Amino acid sequence: MLFSSIPGLEEVKIKIINAVKNNHLAHALLFHGPEGSANLKMALALSTYLHCENPGDTDACGICPSCQKMAKLVHPDMNFAVPAPGEGVDDDDKKKKVDFIASFRSFAINQPYGNISDWIYFNEIDKKQLNISKGAARNIMRTISLKSFEGGYKIMMIWGVEYMNSSAANSLLKVLEEPPEKTLFLLLTSQPEQLLTTILSRTQKVMVRAFADEEIKNHLVEEGMCSKEAAEQIAPLADGNMREAYRMIDQVQDENTLQIRDWYRDCFSLKIGALLSRSEDFAKKDKEGQKSFLLTGLNVLREVMLSKSQLDTLMRSGAEERDFIEKLGIHVLDEDKISDMYSQINGAHYHLERNASAKILFTDLSFQLARILRRKTA
Repeated sequence: MLFSSIPGLEEVKIKIINAVKNNHLAHALLFHGPEGSANLKMALALSTYLHCENPGDTDACGICPSCQKMAKLVHPDMNFAVPAPGEGVDDDDKKKKVDFIASFRSFAINQPYGNISDWIYFNEIDKKQLNISKGAARNIMRTISLKSFEGGYKIMMIWGVEYMNSSAANSLLKVLEEPPEKTLFLLLTSQPEQLLTTILSRTQKVMVRAFADEEIKNHLVEEGMCSKEAAEQIAPLADGNMREAYRMIDQVQDENTLQIRDWYRDCFSLKIGALLSRSEDFAKKDKEGQKSFLLTGLNVLREVMLSKSQLDTLMRSGAEERDFIEKLGIHVLDEDKISDMYSQINGAHYHLERNASAKILFTDLSFQLARILRRKTA
């Protein structure tokens, strides 16, 4: 995994490489960024750079034996700890049925922008409690107590560190503060607010921002993943989330925006039959499709607000959607309505994440939006 494989984010790459060159690299780094960011790829690129036998000014060489091992994530001094099933179970024998470390190597290579839901589906472990247990923490301690196999850095990457239970986290505090020589901890999370303050205080933060629209668009086109026209539609909808961009690659047309347009129209006209039918269709989507639909609804409201504020240069919608958005802002929505609709859709997204009934949720949301849209403007 090389820095050059990560689209854009040049300022983050430069900051990390300069820290290595100036010997300012902390012994415990917390890579954090929003979902779909490059925090995993950035941490792996740093690991490759540190293990590289012939590192350049801006990247690892990519061809030495160490780089080749890192490309497959099988370097003997690269170690991983990941969330695994078990309700606080520390007995390692109960987790030998699946080699989650080997599974994570494959996951990281094939889905480097994946989230915890992707990890669950990847291992077919849905509906099971995930955690990094105290037993896993003991294994981390055993691993880092050994000498480096190849004489360089011994790296311990903890992916999904927010899933580490409190007893496991507390058992690692001392080693995080004073690790063995040339030992590097890389902690990865998209939810740093869920970490213990004692963990946060012992790490140097590396913020990996969301991708810019242009970075996503250029990446999709340069990698031959879709046409330039499709990339121009996908990039703004992805909203900085490369995982979401990958998911939408096959959607050449912005179908969600067209469906949102028709849904808002049905809400405004209070077409009960049509709304109930839409609830049935919504329930048939997978959860990621449902979430994407609601996020598109929020994006349309954002575009309406920008249009009303005459900030056209910040708008991301295409020409086909622009006419609908402008008319919606002129004839139907004022700022209060936009705010109320945003709160309703955002709340629905929150409850959907927590396994609310999709059909009931969407039906209720539709009628809530109908009340707002049909409300007389003050």
